[in-house]
Amino acid sequence: MRRWLEEDVIATGRLPLLCFLFGFILGFLFIRLSVRMIRAQVRWWPGNLRAGDVHIHHMVFGVVLVLGSGLGMVAVLDDASTPVAAALAAAFGVGAALVLDEFALIYYLRDVYWEEQGRTSVDAVFVALAVTGLLLLGFHPLSLLEINDFRDSLGTWGHLVAVGFALANLAMAAIVIAKGKIWTGLFGMFFPPLLFVGALRLSRPGAPWARWRYGERRRLMARAIVRERRYRRPVIRAKIFVQDMVAGKPDVEHVRTAAEAELSRTVVPAPPSPHRHHFSWIADRPDPERRPEPGEDGNGDGVRAGERAESTTPP
Repeated sequence: MRRWLEEDVIATGRLPLLCFLFGFILGFLFIRLSVRMIRAQVRWWPGNLRAGDVHIHHMVFGVVLVLGSGLGMVAVLDDASTPVAAALAAAFGVGAALVLDEFALIYYLRDVYWEEQGRTSVDAVFVALAVTGLLLLGFHPLSLLEINDFRDSLGTWGHLVAVGFALANLAMAAIVIAKGKIWTGLFGMFFPPLLFVGALRLSRPGAPWARWRYGERRRLMARAIVRERRYRRPVIRAKIFVQDMVAGKPDVEHVRTAAEAELSRTVVPAPPSPHRHHFSWIADRPDPERRPEPGEDGNGDGVRAGERAESTTPP
């Protein structure tokens, strides 16, 4: 452990990143402990902070920490010592944890901390931890080009190849994310073969890609729904179990019911893309709930039976 810290972290200048990760983890654990103690109404634990009738969310303190530490890092960028940079990075990590712990409040613009939508904050924290961990281990989107000093050996052409590779990587990641595979797109930025697999596989049925490409391909949409329910069920159960351990209610039966509820709510076909050919396809379909008006032949197209017969009779 000490050898890894000295050779792979300190020697490569990644000590501030490690301090950021520690600050982020400690800040998240502390604030989760705090809100759980407040919710349990523990007498000796300080309660919510208020300014008159206004409840001050801990996200406010996170924003102040992020701004203060970020400005400090910019101000002392050139001549900062390692301890100063590490301290500022740790403060930045604590502030980022306080902000992301209330990411659902930012996203939904209402206080859903203890509601189902509040789990979005836990997802955001997991994403931040995953990205920071990969960067700390030395992975980055152009890591494949560092093998055997490939980029440096080609000189100017190597830099052009790196730029093209980065653009292609971003394009593939955009396709994968448009297919609704957030984690595959995220890790694929660091391991490009995952992007190829994610781009070739079926889209998730509610993703923008399914809306654009599967609107009139019903068999493909049905396959996507069946596949999503089959493979997403254990993943969603595991995710909800971990979220419950963090946010509360660590109960197996709740995990099952919550997973089925999330599958029923999220695994649905995407609405058709708002293009002209989609509108014409929708307009040509009869409305099954529409009752024919008196004089219509029951096909729901607004043509009266007498007019239809008259129009089809040869002159």
